[in-house]
Amino acid sequence: MYPLINRDNTCCFSGYRPEKLPWGDDEGDARCETLKERIRVTAERIHLSGIRHFISGMARGCDTFFCEAVLKLREEYPVITVEAAVPYERQAAAWRETDRIRYHALLERCEYVTYITHEYTRGCTLRRNRYMVDNSSVLIAVYDGIPGGTKYTLGYAERGGLEIETIMPVG
Repeated sequence: MYPLINRDNTCCFSGYRPEKLPWGDDEGDARCETLKERIRVTAERIHLSGIRHFISGMARGCDTFFCEAVLKLREEYPVITVEAAVPYERQAAAWRETDRIRYHALLERCEYVTYITHEYTRGCTLRRNRYMVDNSSVLIAVYDGIPGGTKYTLGYAERGGLEIETIMPVG
């Protein structure tokens, strides 16, 4: 049985795609492994503080690492639920096959999948980010000052009064 989900017991995530990470797509890089572990430890700490529901934006890179970490934590803490907040239905259509397979396998393991729009529209990823923040009390962000969606989401979360946990990517 799923717990009552509300803003007070929900955490969302924002972070970089591989293009903004020092190691790119090389997940075997020790820095990537370190980042994944830091995401897992932070998510577990947040869970132990009372968070039960986690929302991932499901982009390549850090969003994927976050979703995988929380799904793994769910094995130890079955009360955890995971929501995929997808900006549009065909988000992964142009991705490499390995990334698409990974993405769809993660979607299948999430209790909830929320599509922000059916088709791609300008700004749909920002609307996805606002949806996540508007429905959360905590934001975990992999961020080191690079402009883009994560910076926007952090600012939106600050204005919304969310608790913010920032993880620096290991560079």
